[in-house]
Amino acid sequence: MKKTVFLTGATGNMGWAGFRELLKKKERFDIRIIARPSRKNRKKLRPYLSDPSVTVVWGDLLNYEDVLKGVSGADFVLHVGGMVSPAADYFPEKTLETNVKAAENIVRAVLAQPDPDKIKVVYIGSVAQCGDRMPPFHWGEAGEPVYASLYDKYSVSKCIAERVIVDSGIRWWVSLRQTGILYPGIFKQVSPTAFHVPVQGVLEWATIEDSGRVLANVVEDQVPDEFWNRFYNISSGEQYRLTNYDFETRLLRPLGIRNIEKVFEPQWFATRNFHGMWYKDADVLEDYLHFREYVPVDEYFRSLAARLPWYYSLCRIVPPALIKAFMKPLTEDKLLGTMYWAGHDEEKLAAYYGSREEYERIRSWDDVRPLPLERNLGKARSAGQVTDLPKGYDDSKSIYSLTEKEISDAAAFRGGKFLGPTEKIGTKGAIFEWECENGHRFRSSLEYVLLGGGWCPDCGYDKVYFTTGSRNRFISAVLSRPSRG
Repeated sequence: MKKTVFLTGATGNMGWAGFRELLKKKERFDIRIIARPSRKNRKKLRPYLSDPSVTVVWGDLLNYEDVLKGVSGADFVLHVGGMVSPAADYFPEKTLETNVKAAENIVRAVLAQPDPDKIKVVYIGSVAQCGDRMPPFHWGEAGEPVYASLYDKYSVSKCIAERVIVDSGIRWWVSLRQTGILYPGIFKQVSPTAFHVPVQGVLEWATIEDSGRVLANVVEDQVPDEFWNRFYNISSGEQYRLTNYDFETRLLRPLGIRNIEKVFEPQWFATRNFHGMWYKDADVLEDYLHFREYVPVDEYFRSLAARLPWYYSLCRIVPPALIKAFMKPLTEDKLLGTMYWAGHDEEKLAAYYGSREEYERIRSWDDVRPLPLERNLGKARSAGQVTDLPKGYDDSKSIYSLTEKEISDAAAFRGGKFLGPTEKIGTKGAIFEWECENGHRFRSSLEYVLLGGGWCPDCGYDKVYFTTGSRNRFISAVLSRPSRG
């Protein structure tokens, strides 16, 4: 019997790639998607409306009845949809409302089914949930602190929505935290937020094709039960580990721009308060889902450029000074521009540069150009470039085998307390009561706190963690880093 897959966000980048991959398996799966009835979406989906394996629910993720139509009778729910950048940067409060409400509607609809335990829910999280992870803390893994950079409501929305799914009582769930996606349209994403990305920072990218295969392969029968109720990082692997300086260079080189330092000023780029890391657990998801194509990174960037309209080739003959003049107004945007902050917003300048003094110390590219970093995890360890963060418990053990004392010690490491109930220890999906360092009591699962790296939702994911003198050694290990002036 064919299984039914309900896919949200199917007209977006990752969702569309997943939809196309699922279509290759339509002899075994019926595909149901939800899409707003916009002119653009109707045109995009028109070729598939006559396909008996495809059902389109014209609706909105914020409308519960529309979501219920998609979820009812489904075997899998792939929740990809939501607001992302650049719209998320211009409409932060709408992003927060949209992404959280959509997750709540998914949960409500799943739990309303006659047999909710038969439905497997895949939530697509984000690397933005890891917060600012500049070197020397640029290597990370699932289970390390979940928090958002200051002013990043998109990240906050993903942190909250993930917790909504994980602690909902849904029997089968998984959170796949997506990294930056390489796709042809990335060349067109010219916005002020490009300069929020520190050139000294890192990101471990995923290709759009690999990302699509993640969604298509997670619904296969051979995915074992042990895969579920955990957190994973999505990436295309070791060779896609780039510093942001390397990324800009590789992105612009096929356009004929050989030296990014000729078209950008070093002061334009923030030096902190973004997100991104290289993954110590990069291959875990691949071992389960086998989604990677392993295209050499330089070859992939060339293939992206080859799919661009012809007029992009004109960059080869445009003087670098003109390109720089085109870019400069982006830095002066009154909402998101880094150079606007330098002249008008001391708080954001401090958030993204450390202080005015640190900003003014940037006088040349020598002040921000990244040091060489080893991309291979083993070699990076040998070179002393990997900082392992303690988690407050022995993470080599199953969380279901931990004793009350071990769980209490993990809570104390986070500045708080474990309040039980103790009789539920060892039960999958059990919800426990905790107290954070600020006296907030909250309820959450062992999966979310220990496997996901989450903690108190009442403290706020983007503010309270940044206070000085925190007793939370878990988050302080990431934040108490040396100055990067």
